[in-house]
Amino acid sequence: MNKVILMGRLTRDPDVRYSQGANGNMAIARFSLAVDRRFQRQDAQGEQANADFINCVAFGKLGEFVEKYFHKGMKMVLTGRIQTGSYTNKEGSKVYTTDVVAEEIEFAESKNAQGGGSNEGYTRNPAPADDGFMNIPTDGIESEIPFN
Repeated sequence: MNKVILMGRLTRDPDVRYSQGANGNMAIARFSLAVDRRFQRQDAQGEQANADFINCVAFGKLGEFVEKYFHKGMKMVLTGRIQTGSYTNKEGSKVYTTDVVAEEIEFAESKNAQGGGSNEGYTRNPAPADDGFMNIPTDGIESEIPFN
């Protein structure tokens, strides 16, 4: 089985091109995701490196979706498959490639979290406690709770 699930941020705006095919133009969106690692490692210069940069490609309608709604810095969830290939460059050397071919792409954060949204007309929810759970006031609702 060849299945990949990634969550990361776009390192640059997607590069979208359109191919000329028998069925008309097809979008091909190429982009790179910075995916955080659970554990840090040291790079060649001895600095902490805690992300991998993974090349991805989306075809057709999914490529058009990426072109329209995603830009550098946005967080996405991608489901797809790994695809390897090779080609000979101008110098005559063989170059090997590894890409993740996207099958599904979703937004991984709200527009407000991306810094592009407006809070006008909305009230902010209480901040979560240190344990990640939100404190909910319980004044006067104990009798309404059906379980203890």
